[in-house]
Amino acid sequence: MKTIRLDRVLITIVMGAVGILFVMPFLWMISASLKPELDVLAYPIQWIPKTWHAVENYKEVWAGEVTFSLYYWNTIVVTVLTTALSLLLSCMAAYGFAKVKFKGREVLFLLVLTTFMIPTQATLVPQFIIMRWMQLFDTHLSLILLGSSGVIGTFLLRQFFMGINNEVLESARIDGANHWTTFSRIATPLVAPGLATAMILRFVFTWNDYQNPLIFLRSDRLFTLQLGMKKFADFNGEFYSLIMAASVSAILPLLIIFIFGQKYVIEGVASGSVKG
Repeated sequence: MKTIRLDRVLITIVMGAVGILFVMPFLWMISASLKPELDVLAYPIQWIPKTWHAVENYKEVWAGEVTFSLYYWNTIVVTVLTTALSLLLSCMAAYGFAKVKFKGREVLFLLVLTTFMIPTQATLVPQFIIMRWMQLFDTHLSLILLGSSGVIGTFLLRQFFMGINNEVLESARIDGANHWTTFSRIATPLVAPGLATAMILRFVFTWNDYQNPLIFLRSDRLFTLQLGMKKFADFNGEFYSLIMAASVSAILPLLIIFIFGQKYVIEGVASGSVKG
């Protein structure tokens, strides 16, 4: 018994030390964003600034020559719309593959899964041609459409839908409910943890996406935050305090989502992997 408790204490200490190592760069970034430029690279590291310069740094980020606020707004619009459309499509596809019987269902689902093994770089040229043909190149709509198809979301939600007892859905059909009513009013509320997990994963991926905006956007006014950060870093490359302030601003939404949604991701992935 004592040996088991000792092992747990040692594991806790080791994991705590590793966690501190992972958190230290983030804490240094926050600290640097609050300092004047001359104190950023001071040695030894001043974790708590002696002179606070937070207002000036963040004011320069948000109201400086680089339109950081516009890039931020563009990213919010693209991320929210992409996440919403991706959830709708993934949820509908997952329900169809899990609860709607049709010929070739398993083969079609296997085909959908195989697309996940194709590197995204291999499909860039066809996607680029299609977007030019549809006259959607250099628009936010192209990013939204490209990011709305998610194999991971479909697979994850299918596992949750398969965990729903068929008798529940059959009783709804006996009462006269069609597939859409059964899907929207009965099945979907039962997979709320899976929806939360898929939403968080898609939001984080879209917010951090650099490749698609780089390829499919040309106008500066349409740039998302990832391209905007690159431009901001080029413009203020010698001022680490400003770059750190911009970086803190960029990851703030992801940090908030992680704090409030991490339990849904862990529980959703764990339970979704064993259902069905």
